[in-house]
Amino acid sequence: MILRLSLPLILLLFIVPQSIQGSIFKTFSNTLSPKYPPYSFVFPLSGNVFPLGYYSVSLQIGNPPKDFTFDVDTGSDLTWVQCDAPCSGCTVRTELQYKPKSNTVPCSDSICSALHWPQKPECSSMGALVVDQFSLKLLDGSSFVPRLAFGCGYDQHYPSAHPPPATVGVLGLGKGKISILAQLVSARLTRNVFGHCLSSKGGGFLFFGDNVIPSTGVSWTTLASPNNHYTTGPAELLYNRKPTGLNGLKLIFDSGSSYTYFNSKTYQAIVNLIGNDLKGKPLKDVKEDKTLAICWKGAKPLKSVLEVKNLFKTLTINFKNGRKNSQLQIPPESYLIVSKTGNVCLGILNGSEVGLQDSNVIGDISMQGTMVIYDNEKQQLGWVSADCDKLPK
Repeated sequence: MILRLSLPLILLLFIVPQSIQGSIFKTFSNTLSPKYPPYSFVFPLSGNVFPLGYYSVSLQIGNPPKDFTFDVDTGSDLTWVQCDAPCSGCTVRTELQYKPKSNTVPCSDSICSALHWPQKPECSSMGALVVDQFSLKLLDGSSFVPRLAFGCGYDQHYPSAHPPPATVGVLGLGKGKISILAQLVSARLTRNVFGHCLSSKGGGFLFFGDNVIPSTGVSWTTLASPNNHYTTGPAELLYNRKPTGLNGLKLIFDSGSSYTYFNSKTYQAIVNLIGNDLKGKPLKDVKEDKTLAICWKGAKPLKSVLEVKNLFKTLTINFKNGRKNSQLQIPPESYLIVSKTGNVCLGILNGSEVGLQDSNVIGDISMQGTMVIYDNEKQQLGWVSADCDKLPK
């Protein structure tokens, strides 16, 4: 069973001499003349919800540049890679790991404080940060090579409930000041806006900046929390366009989660609604398939969710934004998968069973076929149906 969730990096850390002066943030601010407008960056994505369980981006780091694959995670702030320092517990071969040189970030640098923001602990060996150049492609096809700080993970420990990433590292896109986007914004290279478009066929694209956002058709809701998560709500849940009585839901949009999670009460209500709807229809519960918690078997093995889409109903998240409501539609193909044995399985899970308590998480499965926009400048989150198979121009 794939239960991928955003997971913070656990590192063993070493002391970096504080005699090295100068802030990376200050260096960044001098890399671009104010006369240039903010840029937009676009990155192709690979991966899928099932069977891989994640979407990844390939970025080039160093000189000469070397490719590294990153799990795209809006639930984490820090971008990090597995490092050959050497590494203990790393999940990829040594030749795929990042090799640090004399490029560690001193503990006195303000970016180290950003690593712990909003807390402000005393300066200590809490993490190994390095700085190196990233080769980033702009929307117009040209390239820019800023120097950015990221984590160097060389002692990895993963709780049993959280499997290690199959990628070399994680691209943290949370709201913290340590994120790659925040560093680019500090350098005045781009707007504090980014988004992703995950294709149900696999792949998609990620973007920084606002130049690819459609001028019309985007639905918006306010980001409800000032913390590092992209939390929205309160919202109500509709099933087949009808009220369910489930209100006041706060929802975290997290690309680091393969599936969508609801608290026990909401999850059970959804399961009951779907179960009642399937009575008398040609799908039967199947206990032998352990792909996900709930699976159904048809008369013959399925190849696509589209074969049984008409047997299920659309879920709707209704956000109440003052006088104006905005609705996020979650059709069956955005909450179901077809397992390797040809059964259809529910990609909505009980978050209370995996330590999420009362939290609700909108994961990759429910964001497929949609451009999701995280606007940190206006503190709002937007979405619009899109063709995620085509890179924006």
